Amino acid sequence: MRMPAMIQLEKSRLLHAAPRLMQILRVLIKHKFLRALRGKNHWPPPNEVRETFEELGLTFLKLGQVLAMRRDLLSDAYIDELEQLHDQLPAMGIDTVRMTIETELGIALTEVFASFSETPLAAATIAQVHEATLLDGRHVAVKIQRPGLEKIISTDIAALTYLVKVGETLFPHLRALDLPVLIREFANSLNSETDFSREADSIRLVRTAVAEIPNLWIPDVVAGCSGKTMLTLDFCDCERIDFYVKRHPETTSRLINTLVRVMLQTIFENGLFHADPHPGNVRVHIDGKLSILDFGMIGELDEQMRESLTDLLAAVVKGDARQATDAYLGLAMASESVNRAALTLDIKAVLYEIHRSTLSDVSIGDAFALLLRAGCRHRVHNPADFFHLTRAFVIMESMIRQLDPNFDYIGAFHEQISRLTAQRFSLDEVKEKTGRVVLDLERLMIDAPGDTRRILRRLAEGNLGRVHAPVMENLGGRATRYLGRLPVVLNTSAILVTGGLMITAPRDVGMWHHYTGEVMVTAGIISTIIISLKALSRNRGRG
Repeated sequence: MRMPAMIQLEKSRLLHAAPRLMQILRVLIKHKFLRALRGKNHWPPPNEVRETFEELGLTFLKLGQVLAMRRDLLSDAYIDELEQLHDQLPAMGIDTVRMTIETELGIALTEVFASFSETPLAAATIAQVHEATLLDGRHVAVKIQRPGLEKIISTDIAALTYLVKVGETLFPHLRALDLPVLIREFANSLNSETDFSREADSIRLVRTAVAEIPNLWIPDVVAGCSGKTMLTLDFCDCERIDFYVKRHPETTSRLINTLVRVMLQTIFENGLFHADPHPGNVRVHIDGKLSILDFGMIGELDEQMRESLTDLLAAVVKGDARQATDAYLGLAMASESVNRAALTLDIKAVLYEIHRSTLSDVSIGDAFALLLRAGCRHRVHNPADFFHLTRAFVIMESMIRQLDPNFDYIGAFHEQISRLTAQRFSLDEVKEKTGRVVLDLERLMIDAPGDTRRILRRLAEGNLGRVHAPVMENLGGRATRYLGRLPVVLNTSAILVTGGLMITAPRDVGMWHHYTGEVMVTAGIISTIIISLKALSRNRGRG
């Protein structure tokens, strides 16, 4: 019964989206966009593509911005044009704004705000921002979402999904682009961006993560005046960074170093980073501190992805194509048919191009973009957050070169990576990681004997050839004895590995790492010798 119900739901969505689908088709035909289905040689000019997205409205404006990150799919000419998408709409009237606020909070606007400016500070596709004062006198900025977005987005996504399905049926070569995955990830991203409570959570997390960074100001969320469709923050009395440094050029180096530190720390240490750091979102507070606004577009990297990213950057610096391939596939997902050797050759060519560049021309964002394109050619599915990461680096590097063409970006990058590496090998960090290793080993030691006996029992009882149970029982007994000795072996290995990590820590972290590491390695070697001697004596006894 479930399958017919799903089919009926799909039909219902399609019927609901039919009028919008016809409107989309008319615009695509008008701009000769459907010729693109025949291949890249038939694509309309870049400006025609941009105008198409602008005419189709909110969802397609956002889709165009997402496609502007897809340097693996589009050439630079299309990327540059899509990055200029017009993202402004006529402002909502004050009655609509008041209704949204009162619906969200459940009380009258005048019971929350002592004053509320009717003229918005900015009006974009998803929301507009107003200046206001709370009853307690706190100066705030209020971000109000446009009404009806959920219905508009769901209708457009249904129409896009149907168009992609028809396009792949008529033109099978489109399947190589993984368009259904792109649409699904786009829909998830758009739904997250229109939930202001998620943005509020992101702001709180980022504020906590960068609390110790000096000369930085990020506005706080006013909890009682925020929700899913509105967000109230401390008012930012600030100026765009590009305008500010023209009047105060002596502050350029300090501001850029702070920005680089914020981005790298949130990426590599916290895994939650601002994915749209353009000059409109990077500002300077009235007291001279760097200020970062608008956390609607956020990238997230789990611990495994951060470790793979660190390995990838190390491989790019060294020019090691094999290591870069391993690290890249740790970030992305490869299909079973991927030709690993061919992908490694492509990545080797990418690294060669990077190392041909002069130091001042090196771009981490461009390096990631080249890797994305290489992976796409080999059917590697790049996760959405990797595109966010690439976009963040490209935008940040472009802005830094605009602010100061002679700024030593790579030097600042190296300085911050060294600081994060030192923190990675701090005593607290080593203790925490060692604790996690011990817990994992403990689980392994508890579960392994029972699991091994169950596997051996099933093997003895199964149809994998004629296996005599007494043989399997003897094998199980030996395995259990070995597993009984496993805790000592694993603890010794943990001591050796931890000691080795501390010895290899950078010298500028402090010499105590090396002394402690040498003691641990020595203890591990002595334990290994003792274990080996005991094993030899047991073997001789049996002989």
